[in-house]
Amino acid sequence: MSSQDNTAERHGSGKTADKVFKGVAYGCGILILVVLAAVALFLLFRAWPLIGGDQKANSATISSFTGGKATNFWQYVGPLLFGTVLVSALALLISFFVSVGIALFISHYAPKKLATVLSYVVDLLAAIPSVIYGLWGGLVLVPAIYPFWNWLSKTFGWIPIFAGPAANPSRTVATVSVVLAVMILPIITSMSRDIFLQTPRLQEEAALALGATRWEMVKLAVLPFGKSGVVSASMLGLGRALGETMAVLMILSPGLNYSFKLLQASQNQTIAANIAAQYPEANSLGVSALIGTGLVLFLITFVVNFTARKITEKASA
Repeated sequence: MSSQDNTAERHGSGKTADKVFKGVAYGCGILILVVLAAVALFLLFRAWPLIGGDQKANSATISSFTGGKATNFWQYVGPLLFGTVLVSALALLISFFVSVGIALFISHYAPKKLATVLSYVVDLLAAIPSVIYGLWGGLVLVPAIYPFWNWLSKTFGWIPIFAGPAANPSRTVATVSVVLAVMILPIITSMSRDIFLQTPRLQEEAALALGATRWEMVKLAVLPFGKSGVVSASMLGLGRALGETMAVLMILSPGLNYSFKLLQASQNQTIAANIAAQYPEANSLGVSALIGTGLVLFLITFVVNFTARKITEKASA
């Protein structure tokens, strides 16, 4: 067989492999959309008895869930949605700057051996189950952090969010936010570290050659390059916080209020933790109400990820 025949045969097999790979890639993409649509339809179908059913029965079910504080679905889900967003936003606010700082230290400041050890520790933290964080938060952090919350309340109690007295035990939004911040910190750190390590070496060396300090080099070359990746990492961490169940359920003293009082108990509750708490004793209509709140959480998570995608596209442009 001539060399031309061998080349033609390899070219033909290469085209076949390309077609197969393209088909598999398209299939995976379509599968993701199908699964997403199936989840949305399942939630909508199971929540339909609440949406289109007997409103009197619905009102009685929701009233039983809330002790008479709410009589319709939106009165019920509104405070839960508020609590979910509040806890998740506080967790992201606490963890964001710490995560970016750790990622920069690992990628550009730490000695190689120390950076390797820290990377392993960060990856290990990301693998710890949420129930472990819940146990740590409930048994260790809640009693340990009360003196700090008490001092914060006495010192800055004139600020509404720190109005006291601080709850003891500290099963409050502030404590849960700290636990969630620890949970999402390794996610943001790991992704940000990998992005920072991909900064073109020539850009870093050019900044240093022009007389920039290491921090100036990071500010001029590394952070602009990794901006879109950091945004994506933050939104991924926020999505984890929005859907967290066990840690919140094990720590937070629930309430059904629109309240910013972070240091007081029985003020807020999240959607995911409320579903886990109410589901075991819910009847069929109660399950529909809980799934309806789950549908709201699904839509909020979708909006957050869609917004993050748009922000990332603008940052990359």
